[in-house]
Amino acid sequence: MNIRLNEVSIQKKIDQMPDFLKRRMDDFFIERWGKLWGGKHILRGRLPDKDSIQLLSNDYLSIAGHEEIVKAQVECLLGDTQSVLMSGSFLRGDNHQRRFERRMADYAGYESSILCQSGYAANVGLIQVLASEGVPVYMDMNAHASMWEGVISAGAQVRPFRHNDLSHLRRQLNSYGQGIVCVDSVYSTMGALCDLEGVVDLATEFGCLIIVDESHSLGTHGPFGAGMVREHGLNDRVHFVTASLAKAFSGRAGIILCSKTFEEYFWCTARTAIFSSCLLPYEIAGLDKTLDIIVQEGWRREAMRMNSDFLRNGLAELGYNVTASESQIISLEAGVESETLRLREALEERNVFGSVFCAPATAKNRSMIRFSINAGLTLHQVGRVLDVCAAIRDEVGMWDWPSTRRLQRGGLRQRAAG
Repeated sequence: MNIRLNEVSIQKKIDQMPDFLKRRMDDFFIERWGKLWGGKHILRGRLPDKDSIQLLSNDYLSIAGHEEIVKAQVECLLGDTQSVLMSGSFLRGDNHQRRFERRMADYAGYESSILCQSGYAANVGLIQVLASEGVPVYMDMNAHASMWEGVISAGAQVRPFRHNDLSHLRRQLNSYGQGIVCVDSVYSTMGALCDLEGVVDLATEFGCLIIVDESHSLGTHGPFGAGMVREHGLNDRVHFVTASLAKAFSGRAGIILCSKTFEEYFWCTARTAIFSSCLLPYEIAGLDKTLDIIVQEGWRREAMRMNSDFLRNGLAELGYNVTASESQIISLEAGVESETLRLREALEERNVFGSVFCAPATAKNRSMIRFSINAGLTLHQVGRVLDVCAAIRDEVGMWDWPSTRRLQRGGLRQRAAG
């Protein structure tokens, strides 16, 4: 059921807050939830049931709950009685974490890797120890929020460039000089791919450090899922790769791939490492077994790609603007949040569940429903999603969405140019 706003109860509690917080909470509860969303919660809709088609999870390879992974975790829990809960900076000798880090480095083609509590912690900690006041950090406008937070943590200066616009990046580099260039290999909102070779060439020309977030490509792209940096042979030119292991690896962790020298520097300087406890051995045992499955079962990547292509092509034929997607992430951009709420309800009434992406994950008037495609979907299920999307076009006003009008204008320009 939809969660509805109890305005009287909430207002009483807000009125008890200091004015500086009251103003911010009023803006959320009264203006956004109450007025823009009409008293419904944009993120809290129906509960899926066993017959629902769920395109919510980032478990792209449908590995979560795999029998071998669970077995590895259980065996570790039953056999390990010496776990010490502390920061990874203080780990000594040969242990679960260091062994897994060496294995991940070999897998991705780097000297070393650093296991972090999350992909968010990896990016924040990495940029915090790389940048400092006055250092320009060139950020794709669609780069993950954790990278932006890292710049704030470092006290550096963000110099954003338009999404996937190398000419704009060049102008920024010409203006501000040597610094750090940050991109995602696969962008998490619309599923666009980065022109990694173009970015690396440009960053190298200006002597910049390069960070590539492979959260949505590690495990799903490249040889044996080893990522897009390795696929393009860029390991020697990309200084750092980061990733969340909560996507294709279906775990609770993040990773930084780097040089051996940098690894020691990070453990002694990154606040996210020093002031947070490391993962527990059973979690690492699960990730280690997950890596086995990702390497051995390439059919999962192929099934994910086949499902993604089928859905993307079908949605395009129906008139949806999915031109940005080149991956397993496919989004329907309805625009303002009230329209995305209407879209979410229409889908869920027909037992199709996607994820709402809205501010601050997107621009204020470019909210959307994101479909995350996985290897476990059948073609019949994907076909059912297409049937639903065909049926609701008029109901949700798809023809009048800004994204649809952009698509139509682009088609007119192409015909005029032809």
